[in-house]
Amino acid sequence: MHSSPSKDLTELTTERLVLRTWTAAEALTALDCEDSSRPADWAADFPSEGDGVIVSLLGDNPAWLGMYGHRLIIERDSGLVVGSIGLFWPPAEGALELGYGVVASRRGRGYATEATRALADFALAAPGVHTVTAGVELSNPASVRVLEKAGFERYDTTPAEGATGTARFRATRHNLGK
Repeated sequence: MHSSPSKDLTELTTERLVLRTWTAAEALTALDCEDSSRPADWAADFPSEGDGVIVSLLGDNPAWLGMYGHRLIIERDSGLVVGSIGLFWPPAEGALELGYGVVASRRGRGYATEATRALADFALAAPGVHTVTAGVELSNPASVRVLEKAGFERYDTTPAEGATGTARFRATRHNLGK
């Protein structure tokens, strides 16, 4: 898989996707999105609940709108926004958290894996970043597979009492280079 950044680093292009930073206007639209106000280039089921949560936090985290922040996942063939992926910038002791989501209508196509690998590669090339981490609930085996296929390795599993456990994954320059 190959990804390439645009000259201004606001877009990453993979085989099937474009990962582009959110604009402030898109974030505002996502906060108040109803079917009648949905932009024509957004999939019918975008934004998802998770996208709404991230967008609601952008005001308190302006760096998330920058090149090392959150991005829209766009199908190259259709031009439709089908999800979002992001880095929770700035890094803490050289580590960054990554989160992602693809709308239900586009799941099962490998988009989350493709986007995760591209954004992790991009993040690991940033100054001062040596590790990208992600957490996932064990009740979500599809998300576990995304991280495994993207080259992340599991380093911790936490069982939870009365609820699902979580697993922590990480990618470094070393294990993504395998």
